[in-house]
Amino acid sequence: MNIAEAGDDHRPRWFTSSYSNGAGGECVECVISDDHALIRDSKNPNGRVVAVGSSAWRPFIHALKHRRPTHS
Repeated sequence: MNIAEAGDDHRPRWFTSSYSNGAGGECVECVISDDHALIRDSKNPNGRVVAVGSSAWRPFIHALKHRRPTHS
């Protein structure tokens, strides 16, 4: 999928991450394409956007799904 073609108005279609806090606290929104992911703070949609290449994003998501987080 090409991000530019994601919506009818040619804007990316942002969705709330499944890893976000459902209480309205720590929420991020994402746009995923074949070659990268965009991530932003849902409380500040006009703020900065982090772009991550798919070669880094896919292993990151895989690690989240298959490993337990460690706590200090």
